[in-house]
Amino acid sequence: MKVQEKVRLDRSRQAAPQVFDQLRESIVSLEMAPGTVLARDALAQQFGLSQTPIRDALMRLGEEGLVDIFPQHATVVSRIDVNAAKQAHFLRKSIELEVVRTLALAADDSLVARLRAQIELQVVVINTADYRDFVAADQAFHQQMYAAAGVPDLWALVRRISGHVDRLRRLDLPSEGKAQAVVRDHRSIVDAIALRDPQAAQDSLRAHLSGTLGQLENICERYPDYVAR
Repeated sequence: MKVQEKVRLDRSRQAAPQVFDQLRESIVSLEMAPGTVLARDALAQQFGLSQTPIRDALMRLGEEGLVDIFPQHATVVSRIDVNAAKQAHFLRKSIELEVVRTLALAADDSLVARLRAQIELQVVVINTADYRDFVAADQAFHQQMYAAAGVPDLWALVRRISGHVDRLRRLDLPSEGKAQAVVRDHRSIVDAIALRDPQAAQDSLRAHLSGTLGQLENICERYPDYVAR
């Protein structure tokens, strides 16, 4: 979403959550880079709203650390907080290790088929220019595993705290071979689940989730204005 574009909202739903979702996606996708100024009056005009739902949406973004709010002055898209990214990664890894173990211990053919179908969707969209569809398919793959393990609400928790690490992943994703590596990792995880091998599933997941943070120094060197350490 470009800042100057008019945005159409679903008038049957509350406005503030829709504004929050659209602004959050623009920030996490780096369409709005760190340092972008978010002016309430401009956003109100863009969304066709009063400033109250805009303020509420910006406050929620502030709670997630995705914007810095300077009262009576400005709201600015925050730099990527490496410490917050590491903590979100730690929590996600801890949860998903148990998720894949649970799935491997009780694997069924229908689950494996659904996960493989989601991987094939990633393959179809792997060359999209802005990676938006690829990231959506990636997230849907993991969300399916949480749902199959009986912990769908934990996926919502993980997504809520993952804004900083997701931005690091967006910076890393265009690296040569990165998207293909994500697909290979997903296939390795599903293969282990299909074989009912919880240790192999955990090993594959651990390798998968370590990719971006393993490139942290390189990312910080390439994007020094985007990252706060």
